[in-house]
Amino acid sequence: MIRVLIAEDQALVRGALRALLELEDDLEVVAEVGRGDAVVHAAREHRPDVALLDIEMPGGDGIEAARALGAAVPGCRAVILTTFGRPGFLRRAMEVGAAGFLVKDAPVAELARGIRAVMAGERVIDRDLAAAALAIGATPLSTREADVLRAAVDGATVADIAGRLFLSEGTVRNYLSSAIGKTGARTRVEAARVAAEKGWL
Repeated sequence: MIRVLIAEDQALVRGALRALLELEDDLEVVAEVGRGDAVVHAAREHRPDVALLDIEMPGGDGIEAARALGAAVPGCRAVILTTFGRPGFLRRAMEVGAAGFLVKDAPVAELARGIRAVMAGERVIDRDLAAAALAIGATPLSTREADVLRAAVDGATVADIAGRLFLSEGTVRNYLSSAIGKTGARTRVEAARVAAEKGWL
């Protein structure tokens, strides 16, 4: 029996996933959480073989949860399950050691096959997303440029961003200017939106 943890902030989706997976003879959902920062605790307590992690959750996204899970419970394989089929997310998920990346609108039979394949030591990636990731390539943003754009998402001023990231205002302006150029945007808000859509943040 393959033990599964589901991390998904929408209770309805979480319940549907559980019901569908438990129709499979060899899958058992042993834990459910609705927050990214609850994943490691639940995994330590319930010892799942596979954790299905949504990308966007309160308390930290699924990619950060996968990173933390890999360090704290290395025997549990992380599979990112998302509605956001963005190539940048795929790349980031692979970088933190996720064993799979599947989109939520895949048939449940495909998800079940993916879980079994991950348990067999394979990496499972949505084909269309893999092709798109290869076409787009790696993020052009440096780590600091991405940090500054993340801080700019809510329309924060240069002074606010500088205060949050412990940088000078001049340095923040330089990073923003560079990031705007690399994303082909006209403003920092547009640059943050473009980068988020591509999964670079």
